[in-house]
This record gives sequence, structure tokens and C-alpha cells, in this order.
Amino acid sequence: MVERIGNCRVVGEIGSGGMAVVYKAVQEPLGRTVAIKALKPSIAMDSQFAKRFEREAHFMASLQHENILHVIDFVKDGRSMYIIMEYVQGIDLYDLLEHSEKLPPEVAAIIALQVCRALDYAHFRGIIHRDIKPANIMISRQGEVKLMDFGIARDESLSDLTETGTGLGTPSYMSPEQILGDKLDFRSDLFSVGIVLYQMCTGQKPFVEDESRTVMQKIRLDRYTPPRKLNPAVPRQLERILGRCMEKMPANRYPTTQALIDDLMEFLAPRVPMNYSARLVLFLRDVGVLTDREADELLAAGAPRNVRRGSKDRTLLRHVSAVGGLLFAGLVGGGFAIQSAAGRFDEDSVDFTSGSDALSPARAGYLRVVVDPWAEVSIDGQKVATTPIARAIALSPGVHYVKLSNPYHREHQQRVRIRTGETELVEVELQPLHVLDEGATP
Repeated sequence: MVERIGNCRVVGEIGSGGMAVVYKAVQEPLGRTVAIKALKPSIAMDSQFAKRFEREAHFMASLQHENILHVIDFVKDGRSMYIIMEYVQGIDLYDLLEHSEKLPPEVAAIIALQVCRALDYAHFRGIIHRDIKPANIMISRQGEVKLMDFGIARDESLSDLTETGTGLGTPSYMSPEQILGDKLDFRSDLFSVGIVLYQMCTGQKPFVEDESRTVMQKIRLDRYTPPRKLNPAVPRQLERILGRCMEKMPANRYPTTQALIDDLMEFLAPRVPMNYSARLVLFLRDVGVLTDREADELLAAGAPRNVRRGSKDRTLLRHVSAVGGLLFAGLVGGGFAIQSAAGRFDEDSVDFTSGSDALSPARAGYLRVVVDPWAEVSIDGQKVATTPIARAIALSPGVHYVKLSNPYHREHQQRVRIRTGETELVEVELQPLHVLDEGATP
């Protein structure tokens, strides 16, 4: 292993592929951690691989966007080439799907939305990625989504390094026209986004090789199994979005990347009443990528605490506010709030007590609330929290009345009985206001 690359001291190897090795290093003048992608010595400097490697550096250096991995420098030293990039501490989508085979629909949509924002920025500049897949999508510990690896990207203003009639990419995520070796435009990337979104929602790829057909034949000729047949929790609106992405004919897909972004934002608006990065941090905690303490620290970094005192109670409002645009500067945007009617938020549960006395842990029972898409939770007439709630709500034993409210959906009310030391689950899928009751007349 090399010890120094330019002004960077190499700390260790992160990973290796067929063409390159990635190192973790410290850029000593600034003392910042970076990642260095090094072309393997076995690859000739005049080969197509080396040309693609250098072109990748130029592409990524020209794309300064919060959802694209930033290139800091490019070093050419004799028979070696290195791309010095920002170091992202987190997990790629490929590994995340190993932790959780199916992602909650709103989490999948948030990831797809951030990828599409990166693509829209690149597409406007005439660059097509051509290799959208889970391994090239990074989710940082701060809940930021980064698109990586522009190694086979194509700039419409430059000559292509791929011969006519051939296709580069990962077969399972290719568009039909990419498989055929046809001339591509931005809509090829949208097809790949649809495949990734399908996989996030169902835990399966839409096109899988079998004894009768290869995966590339299936992409060109076959229909996929509707997502809701594999996972009924997938909302029909999201099913329609990914279906339009995966139309066989490019003309039937979204006319612009922004049009896809608009549909994803419309889908998310009534379902995620918080900062999207904060929602991803909570999900990373739920699947064990982050510990409770790590997630709390990350959220608290962008969450000033404000205590409001009323005549009868205190409400602790934890609010994720807008801070910075840099990857490790904190969460971007605002809107996440956990409110506790008793004014106490500890590491194990949200404590709710309708009386004036604090609830004894020895007597407490617990309520876990799961709502699709989201709701404000009121217990015995007092607002307690806004879902998703990572922790159970501690309650006194006995009967309690739960109300779930969402301005875009029908209110749900439920009576629950809490027992000491036991956890009661309330799991509800709210009905949209525009859905008619069975038998009703429009």
C-alpha cells in the first residue's frame, strides 16, 4: 500500500474493484479526511480504462451538487492516477438493503428523490450517468444521499468511449435501449432509477434471469410483477411513479427529470412532515446502522432545544432546523419535532402521564405507534408526538384513548388497555380524505 499520494497521508484501504483501489487518507495541510480512488498499476495508462478514469475525474469535478460525491483533486504521477474525493462516513444502498430487505415507502422515495436531484443537475449539463444502481448510492450517517461513480458516464458534447452497438453498465439495472446499444439520453437513467426504487420497495429486482430468459431479454421484452403484489404496503401513487420510470419506450417515461422529482415530492409531502435527512437518520437507527446514542447526537447537532412553559405543563420541542449545506455540517432544513406532554424525553421511551405525578418505571406499560403515512398522536386528549416515533410511549396502566390526526387523511381513534411491563402496538394505515367509503356516491 502506498503511504502518500500528493499532499495526503494514506491511512488504510477501504475497498478494491476491478479497475481501482480506494484508500482512506488525511489531507495534511487541512487535516481533513478524504477518500482516494487509485487506478490499479496493472492498467495501462493509454487504455480505455485509464481514459474513463480520467474522464470520471473531470465529470465529477464539474458537478458541484450536494447529492453528488465531490472531487477535491486529480493527481497524475508517472504511471499512476488518483482521484481525491470527499470522504463519506455511512453505508451504500447495496449494503443497506442487506440490513433491511424492504425499505418503508417514504424512505425509498426520499432516497430516489435525492438521486433524481443529482441526476437533474447532471442531465442539465448534458451528462448521463449510465450506471445507476444501489452500490453507487451512498447514504451518510447524517442522512445525506450521494450519487457516486461516474466512470462510464457520457457527456453529450464529447465523443463516447463506448463503441456503437455495445452497452456498458450493470445488466440488472440497464434500460432496454442501453442493452441494445442505442444512443442514450437522460431517460435511460430514469429507467434505472425505477428499477432501484422497485427493489427498495419490494426487496426484489423487477427483472431476474431464469432458465428461459436472460435478465437483459426480460428487461427488453417482459413485464415485471406489480410491486403491490410483492408488498401490499407500497402505495398506489408510488407504484405509478416507478411504473412510469420503467416504461419500455423512452417516449412513455417522464419527459424531464424534474417531472419525476415533482411527482416524488407530491408523494412525500403528506407522508413526511419532517426534514428528509432526519427521517433517514431515524431509519438508519431503526435498522441498526446507527445506535440510539449516535442518532440522537446527529439529530441534536442540528436541533436547538426550546422549552415552552404554559400554565399547566411544559412542552419540550426538539426541532431539526436548517443548518449548512455541507455533508458533515449537520442536517439541512427543518420540521422534525418530538413533543412530550410531560416535558421529559429520556433514552428509553417517551414518558406520558396524564396526572401531575411522574410515572414510576416499575408501574409503567408501553405503547408503540406505527402509522402510514404519519400522524400527530394524542392520548387522552393531549398531544404527545408526531410519528414516526422511534421509542415506545410510557403510560400508566389502564384504559387510554388514542387519536391519530393527519390533515390529508381521515382521523383514527382507538381505545387501548395498557398493562404494567407490557407493550401494546397500535399499527394503522390512514385513509386519504379523497377515498370514498364503499358504496358511497361521488
